[in-house]
Amino acid sequence: MLMISGAAYSQINNQGVFSVLPNTKVSMEMNFENRTEGQVLNNGTIYYFKDFLNDGLYIFDSQLKKSYAVFQPSTGKTEKQILSGRAQSHFYDVLFNNPTSNTAFELQNDMSVAGIANFKSGVIQMDSLNGALVFEKGAQAINVSDISHVDGQVEKVGNEAFVFPIGNQNFYRPATISAPSQIKDAILAKYYLRNSDDRQPHSDKTGVIEQINHAEYWTVENNNPDSTIILTLSWDERTTPLELLDDSAKNLRILRWDSNQNLWVDEGGIVDFESKTVTSPLVVSGFGVFTLGTVKEELLLDGDIVIYNAVSPNGDGYNDYFIIDNIERFPNNTVEIYNRWGVRVFETNNYNSTGNVFRGISEGRVTVDKKSLLPTGTYYYIINYEYIDENGTRMVKKAGYLHLENN
Repeated sequence: MLMISGAAYSQINNQGVFSVLPNTKVSMEMNFENRTEGQVLNNGTIYYFKDFLNDGLYIFDSQLKKSYAVFQPSTGKTEKQILSGRAQSHFYDVLFNNPTSNTAFELQNDMSVAGIANFKSGVIQMDSLNGALVFEKGAQAINVSDISHVDGQVEKVGNEAFVFPIGNQNFYRPATISAPSQIKDAILAKYYLRNSDDRQPHSDKTGVIEQINHAEYWTVENNNPDSTIILTLSWDERTTPLELLDDSAKNLRILRWDSNQNLWVDEGGIVDFESKTVTSPLVVSGFGVFTLGTVKEELLLDGDIVIYNAVSPNGDGYNDYFIIDNIERFPNNTVEIYNRWGVRVFETNNYNSTGNVFRGISEGRVTVDKKSLLPTGTYYYIINYEYIDENGTRMVKKAGYLHLENN
């Protein structure tokens, strides 16, 4: 076994065992090639200043979790780095730090990250045929921005919430998912700064949809059709059509192209103006192409309910429970409350008829940790109720944010 503890300053064509010990730093000043018969075991730190090619075995010790790889050009230089090869490269922590404008990295290799991918500088251009960036269970991306993200498809494995570090044409435009239901689920996401109308005609839509984003869209795919996620998309005045962001912004929704029906459908939406995001109130009913859009504004209903979205059950007589004024007028109702991971923590029918109100405690037919005090934070509510007037009967659905202060 070849043990490396110093610095290497010439090109390396590894054909044997190349092992880097913990607390050891190695610098590759020229192109690095790990050939088919080569093995790299990195438990220290390796700096790659030029191109990287892996056709062999590239791994780390998953018990030590000391592996760190840095991709950046030599000081004062700006040049694209090509990351290629026929074999998957397994990294723990990795830093992308290349100030080269537009494309700083060209990924033509399957790369997996098990720890943290730090996007300090440089856009990664993904080769759609040969490149892949996979975040394993527990992995995350940090410091993602317009100047450093992935221009291409990113894959996340595992049952954790995740923010995809994706963008296009130097705009960082993430997609966020709640924790998938299965530990082996693989979710893939990509952002496109272009109109989806040519392949998913905007004229083909359900009646409730008013406008469809004609400038951008996301694809979110899943290897498990039975898996479920809550999806969050964002808007950006630089990429999102301004007509969606005027007075219509309160009616923003997540829209999905239903490939079975061949039309756009409404997946619902909870709008957060502070973070400029829209979140599906429930798990999305399918995968594929998503974008933002608006729905037709509902007519103002006479004597409608009024929702107070703050709960502080401290016994002071103010907002001790989730108050929904006039709900008693519509006894055929259901109220559901979910935490930010999409787990239902409260459910009831005929709200406030027998004292059945939400007081910051997990309860209902199917909830987590029944009767336990819920932590302070932001929750989502979904209210469905039957409204009857001279025009007949209709079901009305309202969804939004609820802040719980349980200290």
